[in-house]
Amino acid sequence: MVQHNPIVETAPSPALATLQLRWATEDDTQAFAQRMASLDGVRNAVVELHGDLGAGKTTFVRHLLRALGVSGRIKSPTYAVVEPHQVPATPQSTGLSVWHFDFYRFTDPREWEDAGFRDLFASPGLKLLEWADHARAVLPTPDLTLALQTQADDSRAVTLSAGTPHGQLLLQGLTA
Repeated sequence: MVQHNPIVETAPSPALATLQLRWATEDDTQAFAQRMASLDGVRNAVVELHGDLGAGKTTFVRHLLRALGVSGRIKSPTYAVVEPHQVPATPQSTGLSVWHFDFYRFTDPREWEDAGFRDLFASPGLKLLEWADHARAVLPTPDLTLALQTQADDSRAVTLSAGTPHGQLLLQGLTA
């Protein structure tokens, strides 16, 4: 069996503002999610996921949440807009709040205030956002953006971009 390394740096910028990856299989997606989950900085990051329907955004989130220690059913927040998750505390780490947003059906910025999203984004924890372009006017700058593109061979071309200094630290951690 051929082993694929999903953490292969193929085209980094000098300041590590971007990173190009290829995920040949879902195992590569899972391995990358595990690598990302191991970074302390992910605990308070805002991560946007971009890609067409079926590109693997929610699949990546499921692998990341599992790698962080979330158990039970992990469902897409398409209809609820947000799904909260709690990573239990362990002897090695404190618990972690994670919010998985899907703004695909988001149409009215007033929903932001009505739903209490301002408070969620002001609180500590990991925020994972799908279809962020639908709520761009009210969202903070993401620390890290993952753009997934399905290739003809069903692999994924993944571009990671840092939007903040915190995101640059995450990129550095992913390439270390």
